[in-house]
Amino acid sequence: MESSGDTAPLQSSPTPTSPPPPPATVVLSPCAACKILRRRCVDRCVLAPYFPPTDPHKFATAHRVFGASNIIKLLQELPEEHRADAVSSMVYEAAARARDPVYGSAGAICQLQRQVDGLKTQLARAQAELAAARAHHAQLVALLCTVEMAAAGGQPAVPHGAYCSGGGGGSQLAAGPGDAAPMDAVYAVDAGTGGGGIVQAGHVGWADEPLWT
Repeated sequence: MESSGDTAPLQSSPTPTSPPPPPATVVLSPCAACKILRRRCVDRCVLAPYFPPTDPHKFATAHRVFGASNIIKLLQELPEEHRADAVSSMVYEAAARARDPVYGSAGAICQLQRQVDGLKTQLARAQAELAAARAHHAQLVALLCTVEMAAAGGQPAVPHGAYCSGGGGGSQLAAGPGDAAPMDAVYAVDAGTGGGGIVQAGHVGWADEPLWT
């Protein structure tokens, strides 16, 4: 028997390949709206950006007054840059309606308006009192200046160098330097309450009676 010197080529057995790992599943928490409504929260849920799962009370408050369908319809009709403000407005209105079922947020607005009107009245009264006080002060300054000029022109009772300055919010009656002994002066008494008092003049000593009584 002839033995064949040719050997059959060795065929390599295919190496078993490991199956690819399954894709990692990302579990997304449903938004508070879908969780309360017990429905599946899709990727582009219109409620998810404004009702996070960490604040379920926010959607529950708005849902109690407006309803889910009305909220979704309103958000779909608005551009995205105005949706957050619309949600805040609905939540505020719903909370006010829960506190005051009759007037809602309008009742809170009316109450604040009444407070503003009361503060405006108080401010106007304070401004009127300030104007009256300034007018009375101006009359007193004019009265003191008149008394000083009359005393300086008719009687030598006012010390030399006395002056009356109405500027700067006050009047000042002073004696010049070198007058050591107290001298007689003319005094004025404002007997009225509204600034139109009777002026009385007389000669008294500075040490006997003060200037204002």
